[in-house]
Amino acid sequence: MKPMLRAALATVLLCTLAACGKKDDHAGHDHAAHSDQKHVHTAPHGGTLFEIGEHAYNLELLRDAATGKLTAWVLDGHAENFVRLSIPAIELVAMPGGKFTPLTLKAVANPATGETVGDTSQFEVQADWLKTTGEFAGIFTIEIKGTKFEKVAYTLSK
Repeated sequence: MKPMLRAALATVLLCTLAACGKKDDHAGHDHAAHSDQKHVHTAPHGGTLFEIGEHAYNLELLRDAATGKLTAWVLDGHAENFVRLSIPAIELVAMPGGKFTPLTLKAVANPATGETVGDTSQFEVQADWLKTTGEFAGIFTIEIKGTKFEKVAYTLSK
């Protein structure tokens, strides 16, 4: 084998090995097991997860019908880690009974996690209609780490 060809093959082999050793946020994650089905993760608070971007982030929504409170958490693509934001609120548009209803979920401080307003992954709103309404759908727009995700659809069951 010519020295130039041998050097080229060695470079390709080294590049391939280096790429195989790199870890991304899917490392240790078996995509083959669910390649023909929707990629699903579990909401850490028992709410409903909504994918933001293509597996970039998740928004977990949890409604407490007894208090009329809706809580949202911004999570990473696997719904394993919280993503803290500096925004003061998340604006949702809900459509209970087909009526456009804006909801402003305000940033919440959490002393247990060290999160503060201005550096938090948790947002909440209280509205009396959340106590009695059934399933409803809506949209939200959110900016996370400089990327704006517009008109993300959600449906929240009772």
